[in-house]
Amino acid sequence: MEKKLLKYKPIYKLISVKTVDGSIIEGKVNIAGKGRVSELFTGTDMPFIVLVDAKLKGGSAGELFINKQYIVWVKPRDIAQEDKVSLEY
Repeated sequence: MEKKLLKYKPIYKLISVKTVDGSIIEGKVNIAGKGRVSELFTGTDMPFIVLVDAKLKGGSAGELFINKQYIVWVKPRDIAQEDKVSLEY
């Protein structure tokens, strides 16, 4: 069996996501092969986005898979501000 090699090196962008239940989640998405965060939503038929290093108000969640149908908005953030991220909107 032949091993598949990764085509792209991961490129992580920090984002904030608001879901229909009002939750705001911060985390990183891999945009390798996409170029922009928006292409995770418009350039693919995948029903979920994957957040790594995800943080919810009051704690952390690690890795999350979020159904795109339940996302109200997404805000790209500066990865340099990662330690300064506030979950209060």
